[in-house]
Amino acid sequence: MLHLLVDTSIWLDLAKRRDGQQWIVPLRVLAAQGKLELLVPELVLDEFERNRPRAEAAATTSVLERFRLLRRDLHEYGGDEHRPWLEDMTRHVPLLSARTLQNFSEIAALLNNGRRIEPTDTEHAGVVRRALDKKAPFHLNKNSVADALLVELYSSTLASGEGSHHYGFATSNYQDFSLPNGDRRQPHSDLTPLFDEERSHYLFDPDSLFAFLVDLFGEEFTEIAEETAAVQQEPRTLPEILEAEQEFFDKIWYVRKLIHEEKVEEGERESLSPEGADRVRVSMRAIEERYGAENVGPWDDWGWGFVHGKLSALRWVLGDDWDFLDT
Repeated sequence: MLHLLVDTSIWLDLAKRRDGQQWIVPLRVLAAQGKLELLVPELVLDEFERNRPRAEAAATTSVLERFRLLRRDLHEYGGDEHRPWLEDMTRHVPLLSARTLQNFSEIAALLNNGRRIEPTDTEHAGVVRRALDKKAPFHLNKNSVADALLVELYSSTLASGEGSHHYGFATSNYQDFSLPNGDRRQPHSDLTPLFDEERSHYLFDPDSLFAFLVDLFGEEFTEIAEETAAVQQEPRTLPEILEAEQEFFDKIWYVRKLIHEEKVEEGERESLSPEGADRVRVSMRAIEERYGAENVGPWDDWGWGFVHGKLSALRWVLGDDWDFLDT
């Protein structure tokens, strides 16, 4: 098992990445399988939630600002042929903005489901010793109590853990934890005793964490990441949704006309006027030509219900009430 303490800086970096799901989903799956345990100090959870509104706002603003600049350029330099596309993007941008916030919600869930580790008098005493000795992260002229507490919590967990397990400390805060004026991938010399690179690992920045997880879990991690990337899709555009809604409207209308004809033959419905019947036949032939006669029904009970479900869902997305199936 891997016991992993991830600093707030890494979580915020992952939350803002477009490919964040390729990291978050494997972590969730491995944790559910009992192969990975996230070590979550209260201060990391508090820092993440405290910084989350600002980071979410920044991510959303970034999407909206890029769109605003693009819209300005199209208005200034583009022609009328771009107007339909621009109108569709105006409806599409809120969906894109919402997707940028998905990482934040899922990371919060990971933290809340992790193993909470709380400092005791031992960890607090260790922080005081580090401060008095000016040892990292107290080698800088600033308040580093929170960072030192992370180190002490990790040290205690490592000391009490099983020898056959792996432990990892991940951060992108190189000023406090990495080798000064040197390779940021290496821990500060004051912290070196904590990391033997066999059982305990110092992981700097998200890429270093990703490489370590791939090295430790191999294809088990990469397959989940690749599957996550494969299923991630951009939201449908409004024209695509409208086209699909029209398709299932046409198909349901077509089959309902077939049912009406059967009811007329059985004497349960009145026949249409000759002019009305002609218009219906013309419309039905047009539907057959548009979608193929083999694709417009009729279906068995399950297929008939499935088609209705699709139309209901599409109409709900477009603003109608659920189960609105009028044709």
